[in-house]
Amino acid sequence: LSIIFGAAGGAGATYFVLGGVQGSGDIVTQIRQTLTSEQSAIVNVAERVSPAIVTLEVTTAGSDSVGSGVIYSADGWIVTNRHVVEDATSITVNLKDGRDFVGTIYGIDTLTDLAIVKVEATDLSAATLGRSRDIQVGQTAIAMGSPLGVYTNSVTAGIISALGRQITTESGRLDGLLQTDAAINPGNSGGALVDSSGAVIGINTAISNEGAGIGFAIPIDIARPIMEQALAGVPLSRPWIGIRYTSLDRRSAAQNNLPVFQGAWLSPGAEPAVVPGSPAEAAGFTDGDIVVKVEGVAIDELHPLQDLLVQYSPGATIVLDVLRGESVIQLSVTLGTRPNQ
Repeated sequence: LSIIFGAAGGAGATYFVLGGVQGSGDIVTQIRQTLTSEQSAIVNVAERVSPAIVTLEVTTAGSDSVGSGVIYSADGWIVTNRHVVEDATSITVNLKDGRDFVGTIYGIDTLTDLAIVKVEATDLSAATLGRSRDIQVGQTAIAMGSPLGVYTNSVTAGIISALGRQITTESGRLDGLLQTDAAINPGNSGGALVDSSGAVIGINTAISNEGAGIGFAIPIDIARPIMEQALAGVPLSRPWIGIRYTSLDRRSAAQNNLPVFQGAWLSPGAEPAVVPGSPAEAAGFTDGDIVVKVEGVAIDELHPLQDLLVQYSPGATIVLDVLRGESVIQLSVTLGTRPNQ
């Protein structure tokens, strides 16, 4: 699967083929369209959320490009994609109401292709954040952004096609993504993926160039911790527990004669599964443990351990359910900061 990011770069023209229908020209058919309840919901969402969607004009040493962003706090905090603003020498933030602001990069999260941009403004329209853990395949998904760097505040609608997708981009691997068939085009990167209530459930990030209708968004639950860190005025960071593990499936569980086929197995190897001096060691983890839940959420193929942990900030204390021998125990661990952040 070939993946490209959805940022529009450079200047150029887009050409369209106009289709005509031949006829007598004497007959005009008028069609009255009645909006369905679903269409009405999309219209309402577009009206309410679009003031919080911004266009980012980004200048780097080598080129100019355009992306999108989402205002999530009225005092000028914006979440976008790392690949949209990284290496920027200047950022201009265009609001729907026509105002422009100078944007500065507060921080970049290399783990998840997210970045936080700040503008000096108050009383901005801020988006409402949803909970991506509640998303279901088949539900309505609305993508908002500035496709091709030209069509600002565009809205496309579709559904959530799949959860927990993993893709590889030119910048590395991204895990736990939402897949949608709502059209995401270059320039949409950093824009919002919204549910039918108007809540942001994801940040648009990439599209497949091997087929139409395959776009990807970072779940808002993964983005939320760094968004909150920026509001608190602390450096962006990701959590670390300090274990080496194998994500189980039926085959690996059978090969190792394990009693469960879902979870994170602290598998013995050349190096200890529990890193010395780590939060996991302090919490009492041992080699051979199988982590089966994080804060009550079961680990499975759609919810691997890393995707669940990344929803928390360093310093948070969380409870993990651990299968040790034939018993399930609960261990509380205070998360550290991911090394080499």
